[in-house]
Amino acid sequence: MSDLGSGDDGISGSKYNIANMEGSSSRNEFDSSAKGGSGVEQELATKMLQIQSKRFYLDVKQNRRGRFIKVAEIGADGRRSQIYLALSTAAEFRDHLSSFSDYYASLGPPNTDNLPEDGKLKSEMMIKDYRRYYLDLKENARGRFLRVSQTITRGGPRSQIALPAQGMIEFRDALTDLLEEFGANDGGFKGDLPEERHMKVDNKNFYFDIGQNNRGVYMRISEVKNNFRTSITIPEKCWIRFRDIFNDYCDKMKKSSDSITAEINLPTSSNSLK
Repeated sequence: MSDLGSGDDGISGSKYNIANMEGSSSRNEFDSSAKGGSGVEQELATKMLQIQSKRFYLDVKQNRRGRFIKVAEIGADGRRSQIYLALSTAAEFRDHLSSFSDYYASLGPPNTDNLPEDGKLKSEMMIKDYRRYYLDLKENARGRFLRVSQTITRGGPRSQIALPAQGMIEFRDALTDLLEEFGANDGGFKGDLPEERHMKVDNKNFYFDIGQNNRGVYMRISEVKNNFRTSITIPEKCWIRFRDIFNDYCDKMKKSSDSITAEINLPTSSNSLK
């Protein structure tokens, strides 16, 4: 069995040893090489599995937002696809693989004359923040396989891989090895965040709050006036640039103000004649 229509052309890197590597169409918040990514990315470990005619790479990576696993599928014809799993999601996926494997073992031989109408034998769903993962054990004329689809609720393309059913236990064991080494904690910033600050200007109150979510550390600046609040959120990676722009405006306004003050203090022509 080989379900090669899972395709998403997003893998890069020489270790995959594949020609015609196009740019990624499915990079997401895990990928630090994408625009707006989370900085330097470090590869911590990798495993390669050969399951039937496919190769699967499980790469544990780390960036400013934490640790995650990139799962890349390489088909026999060179087609490739990938999904990203936070370590906590990988642990949940590992547990689902056990239940899918047990269910698969309980099935009788494939019957091509009596296939399910939609091909689905068993399905589960995982949710991690704004990402959803659909796990579908399916059957078609070529055999049985587990399709894992990743979607992002805020938009973006669907990415998916197709794992031959016979390889689910081997894949689960490889995930287990990585999780035993690196744990199921997604990581991220572990230090103490600064306390909130407040200032009042005329009849307005401004609040500066530092927080953290799955995308990293951020500052939320809120303006409160007459019980009406408006806020902006600034990612930590932009703070220095934000500060530089703000300082530039402060310097320009100070120079402009000093220039006006100097002009006001200049002696008039009549005074100079006296």
